Amino acid sequence: MPNLLAAAISPYLRSHADNPVDWHGWGAEAFVEARLRDVPVLVSIGYSTCHWCHVMARESFSDPDLADYLNAHFVSIKVDREEHPEVDASYLAAASAFVGGLGWPLNVFVTPEGQAFYAGTYFPPLPLPGHPSFRQVLEAVTDAWTTRRAEVTESASLVADALAAAAQQIPAGQLPGDDDLDRVAGEVAAQEDPRFGGFGGAPKFPVAPVLGFLLGRATEPRQEPRQEPGQESGRALALRTLKRMGASPLRDSVEGGFFRYAVNRDWSDPHYERMLYDNAQLLDLYTRAWQLTGEQWARSVAGGVARFLITVLGLPGGGFASAQDSESTVGGRRVEGGYYALDEDDRRQETPPALDEKVLTGWNGLGIAALARAGFAFDQPTFTAAAARAADYLLEHHLRRDGSLVRASIAGRTSTAQPTLEDFGMLASGLLELALATGEVRYATAARRLIDATLSTTTDTAETPETADTTDTTDTTDTTDDTANTANTANTADTAHTAGNAPARTPFRAPDGPDPILAGQGLALEVDPSEGAYPSGITATAEAAHLLFLLTAEDRYRTAAVAAMALLADRVRERPLAFGAALRLLAELAGPAEQLVVVVPDEDARPGTSGELLDAVRRRVAGLVASVTHGQAEAFAAAGFELFRDRTVRDQRPTAYLCRDFVCSLPVTDPADLPTVATQTATQTATQTADAD
Repeated sequence: MPNLLAAAISPYLRSHADNPVDWHGWGAEAFVEARLRDVPVLVSIGYSTCHWCHVMARESFSDPDLADYLNAHFVSIKVDREEHPEVDASYLAAASAFVGGLGWPLNVFVTPEGQAFYAGTYFPPLPLPGHPSFRQVLEAVTDAWTTRRAEVTESASLVADALAAAAQQIPAGQLPGDDDLDRVAGEVAAQEDPRFGGFGGAPKFPVAPVLGFLLGRATEPRQEPRQEPGQESGRALALRTLKRMGASPLRDSVEGGFFRYAVNRDWSDPHYERMLYDNAQLLDLYTRAWQLTGEQWARSVAGGVARFLITVLGLPGGGFASAQDSESTVGGRRVEGGYYALDEDDRRQETPPALDEKVLTGWNGLGIAALARAGFAFDQPTFTAAAARAADYLLEHHLRRDGSLVRASIAGRTSTAQPTLEDFGMLASGLLELALATGEVRYATAARRLIDATLSTTTDTAETPETADTTDTTDTTDTTDDTANTANTANTADTAHTAGNAPARTPFRAPDGPDPILAGQGLALEVDPSEGAYPSGITATAEAAHLLFLLTAEDRYRTAAVAAMALLADRVRERPLAFGAALRLLAELAGPAEQLVVVVPDEDARPGTSGELLDAVRRRVAGLVASVTHGQAEAFAAAGFELFRDRTVRDQRPTAYLCRDFVCSLPVTDPADLPTVATQTATQTATQTADAD
């Protein structure tokens, strides 16, 4: 059968279309063929900007002799993990039974029924000390399949059974209280690299979600005058790390974007791919760093990242590309990173690295949220307009009339991949943040429909304890190439049932259900909790639900968010570095909710129009902040967003309403009358950070 990848949506798959390997895309047909031929299946998973995926493609999958052997003894499937995250998560979980240090390319050998019996990552074309060649691996797998079939199938069945049991036995834990979160923050801080910032040794990743948690902890100072190790020190740590990263080789000083990770401890020798999810989250962090400190380094880096998102990853038709490649042709030679060694003038003479122009719904939601918040904070209408343009593209092209979502598209063509919770949660959060920044209620109502579609009718609404006395026992291990998002991949070691805890069902589900092939094979995960480089689908959806609660006062949203995070509570305590996004949301759920609404006269709604009150509000970090005109406030209230009910201007002046848990202070028109706790804390921390540097 010929290679079937030429018409694929994914640029990663199309890059393998000229291989002599008879590749299939992800689909049932490949497994049917394997059953008919009675051969095993190679499921090879990667993504377009994965350096070692390219290396293995050149060394092995382009080799005609090796391809002949592969075609004769296997059915081969190529998967883009960004297009099919459920497939990636399921096979990562299975592969963890056979090998540690997982990453990409991920090569999993499975039975025609989809059950894994061997796996590995990059295999060299020739044997190296301690590493067999890819040909040797293929021959060994073929020998096992033909001479020890019963042993192979038994092993595969045991792994599949363990994973199926794990998928059904997710115990709900107790949500950590404020003291628990302080301890976790302190233990994370203890793992800081004191010399170069960040965490651990080499390779070194930005771990943006963890930094977001640490920044957020310090925005909730205790009322009593005591200093916990996870508060001021946590924020100072995050600011130190952000400042060092912004001045390091991890950031492209010309175009402003951050590379995925650095090979060395001092942030040098980056792997030069630039990911949408990294840069979206880092834009948000540097925006918050500026709001906390007012320092130019934070504003400069944030502006550079925003421009990178808009001018480099922004696509002409709308939406953001998922990534930019690390390799390009410079001076007639194909090299990794050579383009980024050029100055601005020399770069204009060269073709920049290619984009993976795949528009991913979830990752675009991250970009929309970050640009919307940055646009409001910096009073930059161009940032907000870029967020709105991407949102409008997704609402037109990725949201179907029946309310279902498209997972991915490219150049007007849509993928058949199942949309996941990640897509619903991240897009909903992005739309809500855009609604708060622009005052346009249509974005909020679209977000509410997305979250309502995910709410399970079987949600357990029993109250979840808000506090627990559990000490974190963090076990840190170094990651290897392309492993940033595998830190908490489900594995057979996670299947132990916690004594006294009953299995719980997630309150959120992707409306279209799991991937149908995985479901048919019994391999679909009930809950994929894996985080690391960006939020898991369940965390992203819970975050959007919590934001909806703050806007609507409908307790069903908070109940669902709490129940969802209870499923992650025990894992968060065990591996906090792998659960930064969950920790940040848990901290929000543990504390009082602050809501600030600024209403301006309709005639003051021109782009770029500001004032002293709005200028003060733009610097606020804690809680929900919304800026609307009088007419927009009425529209929000009419649509059921209770926070905006009876919010009017006073004396035709911009008017602020500050609420805590929906109990609001008297409206103010003078910025001096707004509480200044957040500003004072930010000033203290900025001073500590400057002293530390």
